[in-house]
Amino acid sequence: MNENPDTLVRLTERLAALEAESAVRRTMARYMALCDVPSGALEGETLAALFAADAIWEGIGPQYASKFGHLTGHEEILAMLTRYLPPSPHFSINVHFLTSETIEVQGASAKGRWIMLQASGYVDAQAELISARLDVDFVPADNGHDWLITHFRTERLFDAPWQVNARKPNP
Repeated sequence: MNENPDTLVRLTERLAALEAESAVRRTMARYMALCDVPSGALEGETLAALFAADAIWEGIGPQYASKFGHLTGHEEILAMLTRYLPPSPHFSINVHFLTSETIEVQGASAKGRWIMLQASGYVDAQAELISARLDVDFVPADNGHDWLITHFRTERLFDAPWQVNARKPNP
């Protein structure tokens, strides 16, 4: 094999971009699992660990701009998110699905875009399906392998009622 230094540099850059995409994907999967009810998170995982200290989380568009607004930093973001999570009696069930993924990595930053489907059963209201577009910016964490959310934008696309059927486990 003829080794060319330029080829090695290009391959190294491509590998780094692929590893960054994978890390971004893991961050989003961890975020969604922590927002599910019951939680699909692993022991010791926290929402705070997924965000940069100066991160922004905002609702955009006609339905979410006024509902969620523009939040900055761990304290504001976590105060809003935890209003919806146990022990708060908001959801009886809440499951997130991501699709239509696009992730672009450019050096020490990445941008991801997804369509999210959220199936939510509420403690005091009818269940609904919600679809939202997510645009999320990331930077590498100091540990060298994780990526952190720096700007999370969510825009509701539609919602529709659905019926939650509680099933008993098989004996």
